[in-house]
Amino acid sequence: MFDTKPYEEKMNLAIEHFEADLRRIRTGRAHPDMLDGVVIEAYGAKMPLNQVANVTVPEPQQLAVTPFDPSNVQAVATAIRNNQALSFNPSDDGRVVRVNIPALTEERRRELVKQLGEKVEDCRIALRNVRQDALKEAKRMKDAKELSEEDMKLIEKGVDDDMKDYQVKIDEIFKAKEKEIMTV
Repeated sequence: MFDTKPYEEKMNLAIEHFEADLRRIRTGRAHPDMLDGVVIEAYGAKMPLNQVANVTVPEPQQLAVTPFDPSNVQAVATAIRNNQALSFNPSDDGRVVRVNIPALTEERRRELVKQLGEKVEDCRIALRNVRQDALKEAKRMKDAKELSEEDMKLIEKGVDDDMKDYQVKIDEIFKAKEKEIMTV
């Protein structure tokens, strides 16, 4: 019999990846995940920020980055400043790097919603690819006489129903994030 579990897991992974991508999109409020993509040159190697520092949110419009080793303060500030995707201007007091999050303009909010739409489409493409893989495997099994025509139709219906459920989930996540971005 055809097992849909691996394909459902792949669809869940696509949704999780989508949600992780959305956490990196700025909404005008500070969030530690905003600095996830920052890489620091420390100890002679490139390391993710979360391995060399602790990121906290002391105020709604500010991030505080406290390096575990105070000698890395300059490297942390430089890495954040040099990350063009963020366009932040951090300041440091010798122990803590403070990153003020500027308020978003209306134009920037619209750009972020457009980016959000691109990520939604990427997620939908990933889901469609998983659907195609499942249907190809079912067709292969049918051609090998491991599945009947009726089983094939049931599998197609089941996979399509799963796709509809995941599409609804994507739309809900998108609408919630869009509202969060557009809220001043």
